[in-house]
Amino acid sequence: MTRPLLTVRDLRVSFPIRPSGAMPWTRSRLLRAVDGVDFTLPAGQTLGVVGESGCGKSTLARALIGLVPAKGRAEWIDGADLIGLSPRRMMAYRSQIQMIFQDPLASLNPRMTVGQIIAEPLATHRPDLPRAQIRDRVKAMMDRVGLLPSQINRYPHEFSGGQCQRIGIARALIVEPRLIICDEPVSALDVSIQAQVINLLMRLQADLGLSLIFIAHDLSVVRHISDRVMVLYLGKVMEIASSDDLYSNPQHPYTQALLSAVPVPDPSQDPAARIVPLRGELPSPTDPPSGCVFRTRCPRAAARCAAEVPVLAGSDHQTACHFPGPLTAQEIARARTVEAA
Repeated sequence: MTRPLLTVRDLRVSFPIRPSGAMPWTRSRLLRAVDGVDFTLPAGQTLGVVGESGCGKSTLARALIGLVPAKGRAEWIDGADLIGLSPRRMMAYRSQIQMIFQDPLASLNPRMTVGQIIAEPLATHRPDLPRAQIRDRVKAMMDRVGLLPSQINRYPHEFSGGQCQRIGIARALIVEPRLIICDEPVSALDVSIQAQVINLLMRLQADLGLSLIFIAHDLSVVRHISDRVMVLYLGKVMEIASSDDLYSNPQHPYTQALLSAVPVPDPSQDPAARIVPLRGELPSPTDPPSGCVFRTRCPRAAARCAAEVPVLAGSDHQTACHFPGPLTAQEIARARTVEAA
């Protein structure tokens, strides 16, 4: 059996937080941004990661690429654990794991030309390449992502947001990576441009055999591009399943609430339209609820939810919930009554 490209087990990222204006001897509190995340990413597939702001999506991405310290295990296909590698040893994997960032213009150096920006990873990972060969590769990559090679000497401010994101994609692809982590790559773009960028990523994935970790708030976009989807809440995995299964048969109340916020042409034909929106605010990650972290906002919460932490259970469709399954009409009515009050 072929080994997965990436296997993540019990990934944790914590930050010590000291209140503003606190005395030096004041004990800091621990913010658990990512708290025990497990998933497997097969080669050539896309894992979508969704959840509210502050649930740990971007921190998870930065931990995998080594931008923030983490604990746990992230096993690459060759058996190496990416977590805790020294900068020197991690350099061997930098060319295999690249990242596309949320703000296309802010992620580009305004003092460098497009050619210099795209060629920069080659200077780091392929220093032996002749300058003429680098320029040829850059022009070929520009053409591949939908940019004119004649624009190689222009600067980022001369391009639109969608074109800047194409530059970011070209920069990530120039070193021929196996995994690209996309941290909300289309959230700053117009809807029509979003579709173009998503279709470009899917075409490149098919042509080059790439694997993607795609982080986004837009669940419709995630459904379109992902093979599997992982739902995060306060740094924990609530549910993970194939894209079709998760959208057609969500088991966790949090996933059901997220899907209820997705606009549909005919709500009467969509089962997610029966689910009530989330109520209340996201708890502080420095003081999460006991037991199930979602229980303070869950219409199905019971005493067991406060006493026991639910375990992510299941085979292909995994859910971390003591009482999984679609909400009943009575539960929905009761939740709406509480929300109205």
